[in-house]
Amino acid sequence: MYHALCIITLCLVAAASAFAGEPAAKPNIIFILADDLGYADLGCYGQDKIKTPNIDRLASEGARFTQFYAGSTVCAPSRCALLTGKHMGHSHIRDNAELKTEGQRPLPENTVTLATVLKKAGYVTGACGKWGLGGAESSGAPNKQGFDFFYGYICQRVAHNFYPTHLWRNETKEFLDGNVPGNVVGKVYAHDLIAEEGLKFIRANKDKPFFLYLPYTIPHLALQVPDDSLSEYKEKFAETPYNGKNGYLPHPTPRAAYAAMVSRMDRDVGRVLALLKELNLDENTLVMFSSDNGPAFKIGGADSAFFKSAGSFRGLKTDLYEGGIRVPLLARWPGRIQPGTLATHVCASWDILPTIAEITGAQAPENLAGISFTPTLFSQQGQKQHNHLYWEYHAKGGSQAVRMGKWKGVRMKVKSNPNGPIELYNLENDEGETKDVAADNPEIVKQMAQIMAQRERSVYPDWNFEK
Repeated sequence: MYHALCIITLCLVAAASAFAGEPAAKPNIIFILADDLGYADLGCYGQDKIKTPNIDRLASEGARFTQFYAGSTVCAPSRCALLTGKHMGHSHIRDNAELKTEGQRPLPENTVTLATVLKKAGYVTGACGKWGLGGAESSGAPNKQGFDFFYGYICQRVAHNFYPTHLWRNETKEFLDGNVPGNVVGKVYAHDLIAEEGLKFIRANKDKPFFLYLPYTIPHLALQVPDDSLSEYKEKFAETPYNGKNGYLPHPTPRAAYAAMVSRMDRDVGRVLALLKELNLDENTLVMFSSDNGPAFKIGGADSAFFKSAGSFRGLKTDLYEGGIRVPLLARWPGRIQPGTLATHVCASWDILPTIAEITGAQAPENLAGISFTPTLFSQQGQKQHNHLYWEYHAKGGSQAVRMGKWKGVRMKVKSNPNGPIELYNLENDEGETKDVAADNPEIVKQMAQIMAQRERSVYPDWNFEK
């Protein structure tokens, strides 16, 4: 009887330790980032028009976060926050700052990124997709920011066409046979090449600890997708053909194209999961999935209202209301993360770096805005909480936002009125931000104003609201 009890006890301890959150020796990390995917564009977040069975598996077999925020409301600064662990008050990149050459404002030399942190910890590092943090010859090039391998779009503007003339392999421009200049449909669909390179990277490094960053370009405009994905949806929705204004390629069935793009990305997420299983890497690989900001506003044929892409939230991309910055976060790690975990912890993309650093045993830099949410991932006690989250956006007259507990503050037109009124919302009972309760809560508004003040911000010449 005693021996039987010992065996049972050992089995229970072993079962519990499987979800204890203690990382295996250098687990692999795959971080998949969708582009302009809304909070409710996935089945596991309530989408009923677009099929996403493979991404939904990440939720059913892992954790689904309901209060996770993007680093910004547009592409480049959001990616900067993700890779550096800094929020918009201290980030070097706070808007989509375009350069005349191919590429955007570059990350400075010696920037500490998630890739450099993991590379120092013995990881081989790769990125396949859209970069947007500096051109090939700049200080911000992926190979100068910790990535051993890069394949995809260096420049966000070029990524507005899924049939580009070229993509980049490290610092070499590779031309795509059959694709011609301009937004003209060609023969080679860039997303497919990017997805294939990601799979090749996994195969090539299956015997080493690896970090693979997959910033897919889907479902950002333009609405372009091969017919083999489009056929499932083009008879399903009533359509108004897009006429090609705003510089994007017209599409006869834009709603179907959007849905097909998301499903094509979902297919490739499934291929990643299948490959991990094939190579026996499944139980030693953490796969995370998120989006860089909220869904697109009505431009280029996008119809976020039809798909209810932002769910019940107010606002879209370029807004600091919830619809512009609250995004999906899914995390799957068989044997480590309990299947079906529902995480309500309030966190943001600048928390990813310290979280992954803790899981891998890597050394995160000091003084980050981010806080590890490892206890939440592994259903443990002791999760540290943010006092507040902070955002700023420099287009549309400038705006600031703060999330503090249940409260959300938003200040608009900051460049013309830096001390202007702050809208206040109680997200606990008004997640749609429909009722401004600032007048009823002056002390909370005062705290929000203090957080938005200079002490929260590192002011660079290009990011000065007061000039």
